[in-house]
Amino acid sequence: MQVPLKQRKKVLLTRIKFIIYGRNVIRLKSRNILIAEDDFASRKFMLKFLSKFGECDITVDGMEAVDAYLMALDAGTPYDLVCLDIMMPALDGYQALKAIRDIEQERKIPEDNRAKIIMTTALNEGANVNKAFDLGCVAYAGKPIDQVKFESVLRKLELIP
Repeated sequence: MQVPLKQRKKVLLTRIKFIIYGRNVIRLKSRNILIAEDDFASRKFMLKFLSKFGECDITVDGMEAVDAYLMALDAGTPYDLVCLDIMMPALDGYQALKAIRDIEQERKIPEDNRAKIIMTTALNEGANVNKAFDLGCVAYAGKPIDQVKFESVLRKLELIP
């Protein structure tokens, strides 16, 4: 079942985390993360793994990923990290990656403020890796995801301490 665009937009607008410390409430700046994955098991794994680093939104195809990316930009809560599977319906990961980079270019988003996009896929052949980097991804993670290596990449990208 497809969630109507208005309902998805409401979800994207509510991304504030709080910590209660004694009698004080402290607002935290959390990373905004988009996971685009059509496989249920992979989606579940990525959500569990990445939710400790920030607020995660999930889409099941490339078209939804691009829509979610646009809604987050328009809401003033852009994604810090986007994880894209390559083999997805509607738009594949390559097409979604290109669309997101085109949007950033059209909106003149400075390089430092652009989303860090990591391709997450079972397609590990050199041609697939090169194509993804040519289109603008910053990292490429083969499945099954190695959590230690993935966290190391997130540190290098300065997404986690």
